Amino acid sequence: MTGKPKLLWVGQVPAPANIMQAAAGWEFAPYDSAQPLGPQLKSAVLAVICPADRAAELPWLATLIKQIEQTDGVSVMLLPREAEGAWQLLSNHQGRLLCMADDTPVVELAARFEAVAAVQPLIWNLQAELSAANVLRHGASSDVHTLNEEMRLAARLQRDFLPRNMPDVPPIRFWLLFRPAGWVSGDIYDVTRLDETRVGFYIVDAVGHGMPAALLTMFIRRALQAKHIDGHSYEIVPPEVSLAELNRSLCEQHLSICQFCTGVYGVLDATDLKLSYARAGHPEPLLLRADGSIETLGGTGTLLGIFPEASFEPRQVQLGPGDRVVLYTDGLEEALRRSMAAPKKDLAELIAPWAKLAGDQLLAKLTEQIDSHQDESKHRDDMTAVIVQIDQ
Repeated sequence: MTGKPKLLWVGQVPAPANIMQAAAGWEFAPYDSAQPLGPQLKSAVLAVICPADRAAELPWLATLIKQIEQTDGVSVMLLPREAEGAWQLLSNHQGRLLCMADDTPVVELAARFEAVAAVQPLIWNLQAELSAANVLRHGASSDVHTLNEEMRLAARLQRDFLPRNMPDVPPIRFWLLFRPAGWVSGDIYDVTRLDETRVGFYIVDAVGHGMPAALLTMFIRRALQAKHIDGHSYEIVPPEVSLAELNRSLCEQHLSICQFCTGVYGVLDATDLKLSYARAGHPEPLLLRADGSIETLGGTGTLLGIFPEASFEPRQVQLGPGDRVVLYTDGLEEALRRSMAAPKKDLAELIAPWAKLAGDQLLAKLTEQIDSHQDESKHRDDMTAVIVQIDQ
């Protein structure tokens, strides 16, 4: 490494004095939140500060972890000592992520920064050598064919777990968009008829990509329980209870990779059109009213797979004829931002011009927009959306 090493500051607050002093000999660069993290991570250190242990900030931190794990950079996470949730979230991500308290003395911080600056070029060189070795190892066409065939089978198996047909529960209808970033996806969804009048639906987004995340979705598919059956009777499980049970199941596995995920689960009754739902660190669903107005469906709930006893806020909203509800993963929002050159807009702003469209027309617009900029959107993140419509 020649010249000053570059320190990329990613924080929700300005860099404190101890960081500025420890990085006195560095090129100090602020992170541009409107741009992908990967291209900016061409530095020796990525420093992040999480200012408090509030549940709303864990999804922000989880999003950063997802981006960091797609790069070859080493990151230093600076956290308040009392931020138990953030420490727990990062406890299984050591190695690429070095966690330190935000009040660490300047001398110790400087030493860590210098150590990472020294090892980062070695990591980049090792990654290059491993990539070259993989090319040689899989260079034979037969090996490549075998690998591709195995991935095709894995993708087919994952899709076999997804619903083939949408349930017929008038006046409720569903449309789906499912675009894995590769052969397999870290996103999973389901739409299930629960009884004569009620239907349940969810989206879950596992951290990371590829086979580890895809395997976790298979576990989620079996672990998320919508009904408890006892002999000839059954009980519809409220969404907040379903998420709590799934969360406990994930925590009990003590997974070494893909430790957490986000999700949103809803139950809709066709008789009174009341939607009960709960969120677990997932992007807020959008409610598109028949008149074209857009509402966000909030509700508190931390990430799944971190705290065994976590609870999730139950929410309920009244739907009416012509209303549509959009559940989505962050990959869809990011793809639309890139394709529409609007890096700071949220999904509600991006789809506002289409807010009066019926569910099938809205799905067509989303697909058209993404496909029109396929090169920019390809292989970034999995994209999934579930659109629920109440027919007029």
